[in-house]
Amino acid sequence: MVRDLEHTVHPLDAASVMRLFPGRPRILALGEPTHGADALLRLRNELFRELVEQEGYRTIALETDCLAGQVVDDYVATGVGDLDDAVLDDAVLDDAVLDDAVLDDVMARGFSHEWGAFPANRELVRWMRAWNVRAGEEGRPDADRLRFAGFDGPLEISAAASPRAALAALYEYLSARVDAELLPCSADVLDRLIGADARWTEPAAMTDPARSVGQSAEARELRLLADDLATLLDTHAPRLIATSTPQEWDRARLAGRTATGLLRYHFWMADPSPARMTRLLAVRDAMMADNLLALAERGPVLVNAHNSHLQRGMSTMSMWDHPRLEWWGAGALVSARLGDRYGFLASAVGTIRHQGVDAPPSDSVEGLLSALGADRCVVDASGLSSGAPLVARVSPWFGYAPLDPAQLADLDGVVFLQDVPED
Repeated sequence: MVRDLEHTVHPLDAASVMRLFPGRPRILALGEPTHGADALLRLRNELFRELVEQEGYRTIALETDCLAGQVVDDYVATGVGDLDDAVLDDAVLDDAVLDDAVLDDVMARGFSHEWGAFPANRELVRWMRAWNVRAGEEGRPDADRLRFAGFDGPLEISAAASPRAALAALYEYLSARVDAELLPCSADVLDRLIGADARWTEPAAMTDPARSVGQSAEARELRLLADDLATLLDTHAPRLIATSTPQEWDRARLAGRTATGLLRYHFWMADPSPARMTRLLAVRDAMMADNLLALAERGPVLVNAHNSHLQRGMSTMSMWDHPRLEWWGAGALVSARLGDRYGFLASAVGTIRHQGVDAPPSDSVEGLLSALGADRCVVDASGLSSGAPLVARVSPWFGYAPLDPAQLADLDGVVFLQDVPED
């Protein structure tokens, strides 16, 4: 089997990756089998730099809050953040310290899941900002500038955000551009129906549907109003596009998708039926897919998220008292729409010894790749999906998901890292 793979193994660089596809993917998805591993994130950074410099990619999308990600995108574009006045009033701040303080704030506010604390994510954001200003004082032209995006909803594993931010952004945009009589309600009505944000972010609602506000009379009315506001975007698109900057239009559409998606998510949080968790997982990935398709409209995108969100096949997981949940992930939904303009590289690792993940079985996917002897490489998936059946590796650590041999036929390639050391 190793000899059969030799002609499909390539150095991990942008040129080798592009040779796996008939043409440049509009969305190139780089999956990861575990979150937060510095070695995997730095590998992603290196690949993105090469894709930018050699292949014309200008956007990277990460599995983080799409609304919060606008903070990072603004910083990448301008280098400016929104520091607390107390920090700005500190007379001892020199330019270098102030720059670090701005970036600290951007990383804290612009990422969900505490992923702004990862050093490799900070390095990515700093490099993207440097690229945008490298052409001189004027910076690069708009078409050549790098963009950052979160493509996840404003969701955590134990809670979902209030719809306030998305609805407020959508309403503010529309109220400044369409006749007042076309708006389905006033801003005060929205504020009254939303009420206290804590009602929406109640952590207990994830495991107890009765604690969710998602099917209350107010939430049901908000769903209708959000749908009416989002429809205004569609029905007035010609004038709105003509009177908005591209960024204003993109962000208004994002606010509309997020407002309707969040209210849908909260609705199903209040559902007591056995299908509740399946619906929640599906709604989340549908929000992800819609965000990715919108990003792809403006140019090629590198996407980085967990393998399970990006794979073409059905996603599965166990959760609480649900031994097996199945749903179509963002990658499956996007692939169905884009066809071969969607490319998927799953990442695999040999060992994560500090988490008890030792050498893989020789007849697993990771075992075959480990036997190649390369510290890192990219492998054409066609060489892995043929030949003798492979066993599924079992992880002793819940935070790492090995590749499922049954998914190999749906991969374009596998990015392999021999070892993930402790950060």
